[in-house]
Amino acid sequence: LKVLSRIDSILRSPRAPPLIYRRGKGPVQNSTQENGQEGGFEHLPLTVEMWADQLMALKDLHKSLRKLSLELVPWHTADPQENRESIRVEDLQFIVDAILEEIENKEKNSQTPSLPTLFAIVSHFQKLFDVNSLNGVYPRMNEVYTKLGEMTNVMRNLHELLGLDCSAPPTVVVDTVGKLCDIINENVTEQVQQLLGTQDIHSIMKKLEEHECFFPPFQALIQDLLCLLEVSNLDDILPAVQNLK
Repeated sequence: LKVLSRIDSILRSPRAPPLIYRRGKGPVQNSTQENGQEGGFEHLPLTVEMWADQLMALKDLHKSLRKLSLELVPWHTADPQENRESIRVEDLQFIVDAILEEIENKEKNSQTPSLPTLFAIVSHFQKLFDVNSLNGVYPRMNEVYTKLGEMTNVMRNLHELLGLDCSAPPTVVVDTVGKLCDIINENVTEQVQQLLGTQDIHSIMKKLEEHECFFPPFQALIQDLLCLLEVSNLDDILPAVQNLK
């Protein structure tokens, strides 16, 4: 009787769903009927049976939501139901909220590339830098990054050495280096001409030919004098000849 009174107080409370209590038809009866059921709750077993089926269906719904969550938000691995036997509506709401939050974030950040876009970017990188497999993408990226850093440092140093603005394109740097090389080559030619005492290329060739004809016999003569006078330096030849007088 106490149990029935307790059930009656719970089911008649304002928080109880309306479908679990239906006032019985006919005159008001005592607290208990002959069959032990309280008046107005004859349909309650069917309702409880329906709830049991719904609780079982929550498990299937939970499995489906978990699969959907793993597809949409695989980094959200926390599941508040993992260590519990029963499933609550709060557990399902947690998963749904995580999915909705991810969808809202994607809508706010529309610049986030999709998976096909990322795949196209990787494929384009493989074509540009001749990478045959996905495993070679990261090493080639590191290599490209290193080479780019070296070239950036070289260009920066050339800009400073040549007195160019940092925004000058590589073509300007190349042209400036070419002009500088031309100036250096002209100066070298002028210095050679001044050294040989001629401005004519044919005269330069003639002097070189004269040098080839004169130098070998002169070198042989000097070697013979060094051996004959028993000296080792050119500066000692003249004193040794004077001593022979």
